Amino acid sequence: MLSAEISTIYRGGDRTRKVHHLLYAPTFEAADRITTALGKTGNLASDGRPILGLDSRNLLEITLSGGPGCYLVPAHAWTPWFAVLGSKSGFDLVADCYGDLADEVFAIETGLSSDPPMNWMCSALDRYRLVSNSDAHSPPMLGREATTLTCDLDYFAIAEAFRSGSGLHATIEFFPEEGRYHLDGHRKCGIRFEPGQSSQQGGICPACARPLTIGVAHRVAELADRPAGYRPAGAPGFAHLIQLRQVVAEIVGTGPASKKVMAETSRLVSALGPELGILSEVPLTEVGRAGGSVLAEALGRLRRGKAVREAGFDGEYGTVRLFQPGELDSGPALFDLPAGLPAAPRPRPAARKAGRPVPPAVPAVPPARQEPGPVLAAAPGGEPDAGGPAGRLLSGLDPEQRSAALAPAPLLIIAGPGAGKTRTLTHRIAYQVAAGAAPASCLALTFTRRAAEEMRARLAALSREPDHGEPDHGITGLGAVTVTTFHGLGLRILRELHEHAGLPADFRVADEAAVLAVAAQAAGSQQAGRELLRAASPGSPARATLVRELTSRGLVDFDGLIEVPASLLAAGPGLAAAMRDRWKLISVDEYQDIDAAQYQLLQLLAGDGTGLTAIGDPDQAIYGFRGADVGFFLRFGTDYPGTATRRLSVSYRASHEIVAAATAAIAPATLVPGRTLRAVTAGPPVSTHEAADEHAEAAWIARAIDQLLGGSSFHSLDSGRAGPDGHAGLSLAGIAILYRTDAQSAALGQALTRAGLPFRKGSHDLLQRRPGVPELLAEMRLAAPGSPPPAASGGSGGPIAARLASAARALATRPGRYQPVDILAAGELLTPLARRCGDDTERFWTEVSLGAAVDALDPRADVITLLTLHASKGLEFDVVFVAGCEDGLLPLRLPDTDLAEDRRLLFVGMTRARSRLVLTYAAARQRGSRGGAGTVTGASPFLRSLGPVLAAEPVPPRPRRPADRQLRLL
Repeated sequence: MLSAEISTIYRGGDRTRKVHHLLYAPTFEAADRITTALGKTGNLASDGRPILGLDSRNLLEITLSGGPGCYLVPAHAWTPWFAVLGSKSGFDLVADCYGDLADEVFAIETGLSSDPPMNWMCSALDRYRLVSNSDAHSPPMLGREATTLTCDLDYFAIAEAFRSGSGLHATIEFFPEEGRYHLDGHRKCGIRFEPGQSSQQGGICPACARPLTIGVAHRVAELADRPAGYRPAGAPGFAHLIQLRQVVAEIVGTGPASKKVMAETSRLVSALGPELGILSEVPLTEVGRAGGSVLAEALGRLRRGKAVREAGFDGEYGTVRLFQPGELDSGPALFDLPAGLPAAPRPRPAARKAGRPVPPAVPAVPPARQEPGPVLAAAPGGEPDAGGPAGRLLSGLDPEQRSAALAPAPLLIIAGPGAGKTRTLTHRIAYQVAAGAAPASCLALTFTRRAAEEMRARLAALSREPDHGEPDHGITGLGAVTVTTFHGLGLRILRELHEHAGLPADFRVADEAAVLAVAAQAAGSQQAGRELLRAASPGSPARATLVRELTSRGLVDFDGLIEVPASLLAAGPGLAAAMRDRWKLISVDEYQDIDAAQYQLLQLLAGDGTGLTAIGDPDQAIYGFRGADVGFFLRFGTDYPGTATRRLSVSYRASHEIVAAATAAIAPATLVPGRTLRAVTAGPPVSTHEAADEHAEAAWIARAIDQLLGGSSFHSLDSGRAGPDGHAGLSLAGIAILYRTDAQSAALGQALTRAGLPFRKGSHDLLQRRPGVPELLAEMRLAAPGSPPPAASGGSGGPIAARLASAARALATRPGRYQPVDILAAGELLTPLARRCGDDTERFWTEVSLGAAVDALDPRADVITLLTLHASKGLEFDVVFVAGCEDGLLPLRLPDTDLAEDRRLLFVGMTRARSRLVLTYAAARQRGSRGGAGTVTGASPFLRSLGPVLAAEPVPPRPRRPADRQLRLL
């Protein structure tokens, strides 16, 4: 039997849901399949208990996909943190956590703070087998909780026992009061409450006025529909046990880890047999002969359930004793000790340590459920306009957005970050259609496939009609608007005009390997081919040679998708006029990122600009290194006389504090005279943190994230590294760490791994540049386009997804040629795209040719995002850490660095944040791969312009060293 502990943490509804699971697989092959799939969604290197940013339903789906016999069990089901029924989970039924796959869950693990009688009070749990397991934190604790079976010692027989109950004999349990979350309370304040006391306080700590941690007893009382003591017919047995060395320690009056206790425990095991037998089966007369009458009395009480219990709460273990205080101070002693030997001082519970008496227990009274009140949402733009569908359409825009939507063309819109750029542009297009423009005459251009998909979705929403009655806006046909990227437009034009370009109808977009092969053939050798590529700058003779060679082979490279159509239209006025006649209204998003080839193509399509709208922000022009020229944005009015200009200056994304800091950061180099930005929300101050080096910086960021999440693991909660509250509703996907250079990601990734925080490093590289992708695509091309999908596909998303899976299996098992891990990773990366494309082969190959790796990521993953500042453009997150805000990184001190563009890069990174922004830097940073002293750096000069808008960020408390290092089992 192979098993693993996995925790999921993901945003669900109005809260962050954290659920802990046990995964089971019958073979190493099945485990490898599960591990490979999970490795693409999160961090599997976390100290034996990986934490994945993944919906629990999707974790179950991945587990089942491992093959026959794979299953999942929700673990310690009632604990407030990481539990399916815990007070912080948001689920009242196990089935709600797993959606349409709920029937695949047939057992739950009861955890330390509950036992079978508590679970029997909830009839909804009758359908599940109750099992118990021990955490592997400390070897002496193994077997403290266990499930005893009478079935065959076979994986599938055990799985069937868990499924049906046949062969499941009993469970061995802690006393539930010994668990760390049995009662309610607040450890820091020394408050421990029974459920009724918590209800009387409204769930609020009377000492600090913060929410109490609601424990398992309270949560069971909330969901119970049966009285205490109820036992379902046929329920397996159970036994409460205390570790033998704890019993001996209580009698002797020293700690359970003392040499005397350990020696006597070993002697008893040698004399009487295994510990479980001593505790539950060895006759008490034999126990008395070997260990004395006090030990026999202690085990007799244990077997009768007569224990003295002080329940645990809010992360503090409870204490369970077999003798009342003072009871051992007189009477027969053990091990020939003098009579009347005083017991060592007993440990006091946390409430007494804090100087606060533990209030007397009161009967458990479940708190009254409060129904949520109505949610009132203010309309975003005042009273609806009278004047038909078009007027109603614009009623949702603010005054600046409305002015931009109505302005005549040519139009240049300067849109600040978060000011509703895409909203304004799509409403303008919809208004033009509502005013009489043909949808097919509208062309919208952007720079990424993700942005194009968002624009299509917004247009679709504007044309959507309700089920009954008149259309909401009365705007139909918006689906005929052409929305694409510049490269997608170039490909569309070439498909139509391939003969004019000397290309066959089925020409292909060549990947980098194919371009190098063509260059090598043209130049005579591989080395000469590389030299030809280096010399092939736009307009050069080398570039003309390369394009000619590619064309003769029915190929176009990525750059040629813009250059070749622009050349065709420039050389053929009639072709350009036909395109202008087709697309009379052109809208361009992110105009500040346009390069020379795109500028030429757009001028040929736009003519005198009478139908042209451009929107963007020159202060977000950060792609000069790849040819973009912000000068085209600044000369728009010169290119198109009579240009109207509008500004969007209200940020609906970032808080006032973030907007103020970002405005101050860009002010010394702004390209927008009189730039003003306003926010509609307030938040915490923008803060900074200085660390000793890059590793300390990364560790601090990981601790800060753990705090914000309210603790991503038991250790972070129990160590005090994170408080239980965190930020309401904050998910892993709402957090990003941004940095100037990719080299910074190594230390950050290591720190997140150590903290058990799932993350994903995003990339805007082309899909074709990812390891394993070119080989996998080549293997897929070997299958004839019209061939049926492999029979083993099992309906895995369509013929293309099936062919992809088949190619990945073939390559991964082909010895000696490929790295299987790269092939499997490439398959996982391409699978979501393959599923979206169904059986549309042309769409699949086109999107692979034009797409970035970030566009193909698994949408199920809820993880922290690591990105370069360049790659973060167009994204937004609740919380952003900008790491490496130091001299030498930001700005990057290289001969060709454009300092103004690096300042704009910081502006872009800062404005990715919605509610919280933290800027960090190191006092010294290691440069290069060799060891040695770090280079002294210090804060970036860019931070000096932020002045009073910054606040110092207090360092999160460092975790205490855990007593027992958890074993790495995965």
